Formats: sequence, structure tokens, C-alpha cells
Amino acid sequence: MPATSSATVFGGAARAPVGALLREWRRLRGVSQLELAMRAGFSARHVSFVETGRTLPSRQTVLALADSLDIPLRERNRVLDAAGYAHVYRHTPLTSDEMAHVRSVLRFVLQRHEPYAATVQDRYSNCLMQNGPCLRLVETLVDPSLLTEPMNFLRATFHPRGARRWILNWRELSRYLLGRTQRELGVIEDDPKGAALLDELRSYGATAAPERRGNGRLKAAELLVPIHVRKGDLELRLFCTYMTLGTPQDVTLQELRIETLFPADEPSERLWKRVTGE
Repeated sequence: MPATSSATVFGGAARAPVGALLREWRRLRGVSQLELAMRAGFSARHVSFVETGRTLPSRQTVLALADSLDIPLRERNRVLDAAGYAHVYRHTPLTSDEMAHVRSVLRFVLQRHEPYAATVQDRYSNCLMQNGPCLRLVETLVDPSLLTEPMNFLRATFHPRGARRWILNWRELSRYLLGRTQRELGVIEDDPKGAALLDELRSYGATAAPERRGNGRLKAAELLVPIHVRKGDLELRLFCTYMTLGTPQDVTLQELRIETLFPADEPSERLWKRVTGE
């Protein structure tokens, strides 16, 4: 399905009928009304009535259907708003006092991952936190003009002066990264920041692999992303992993992503110390 096929329906989600939003999320997830009904504990007829607007769903029904469709918390608030209910999920800035313990835990994760690179990013791949090895690797591969605050890892990778210059498996990696970004940011039309980032990445000549239907979760084969870097006499074979926080009830926490890098072989392990100074 093209990246923008559901964006038109999702656009202006707060003004769209709740049934239309739920129907498009169901289609995006690739499930039937019967399957959704069985997951949520309703009859297929009830789901059909909700989608067509013949029945105004209760708040609990909206939440049950949204949970069964694995709708992101940010978008569950939109669906609730469309049904006339107040938002349920908070959106607490990571810099707030309430998030002090979370920041402490994230720092612990980053420090314990040393001497390898690790970073915490938001939904737009802006760097929120990083450890020392990550900074030194980025400074090795990315032009200083792209290292602004907050640094955007996608821009630092896709830009002609970014890390792409040194990535030998760039075609494979760029198709994966752009495809993942389209799945995360390309569903909702009224997200100008996400749309601008996608347009920028495409302007650098990137194309994504064909999109797939499903629940949006990564497959097992996508959990370890290979990266082959060569710059001068420096050659690194790395793999990247992505982690998220389990069962968060805050939009900010759900959208945090911890990315970690590991050397993929012994020569890369040795050269890694040279790059990071460890």
C-alpha cells in the first residue's frame, strides 16, 4: 500500500467520524471486522455499526478497539477526540521534573552500553540523549554542519554530507530506514513536522522498499540491521538494534526509541576502539 494511501482519510483526524478512523486503522493493520471483533470481545455486527456511524461507541469501546488494533497512544487520543471523549494518554516532556527517574534509567542504559554507541531518539529521530562512543562515531562520519542541536539522525544519515558517503550497503539500508520512517510518520496527514522530514529524505534520492500491511511491528529479521562502513583505511561491519519501553501509558514514553550499535566481527571490534578512543 502506498505510504499516502491512508493519509487522506486520516488527515484532520480530530474532525473525522470516529468510525471512519477505526475503519482505516483496521485496514492499515490488515484485519477483518470479524477478526477485530474477536480480539476486542464484540460482535462483528457491532464493529460494523461503529465503523458506519450507526452506533456511537462508548469510551471503553473506543479504547478496546484501539488497543486491539495496536493504535499508537498519540493517535488513540485523536480517536477519542473524534468520538467526543477527553484524551486519556498524557504527553509529558522528557525534560520535565516528572521524567527525572526515566532520564536516570535512560542514562544508565546508555552508560552500560559503552564502549559501544547508543542513543535515545524521539519519533522524528531527533537525538535526545547519547553516550560518548556514539558522539565520536557520528563526528567521524558526518559533516560538522549537520551536527546541530537537536541532531536528527535521519538527516545526518541521508544528507549528501552525512554518513551515507561511507556506507557500502547504502541502498539496502536507506530503503529499510525510509520504509520504517514512512510506516511511523506517513500514516497521519496532519503532522507537518513528520511530512517535512519525509519530504526531505526523499529529496536526497531515497526510495523505500514496498510497504507491507500488518501491525507495524518489526519482524525478527528487522531487529538486527547490518551497516557496512568504509572510510579510508577504516572499515567497520556493524549491526544496529532498536528498543522501546514496554507498555508505556504516556505518549512521550511510547515514542522513545533506544538505538544501539555493535561490532559484527572481530576486526570491527578492534577498529571500534580506534574510532571511539576506548
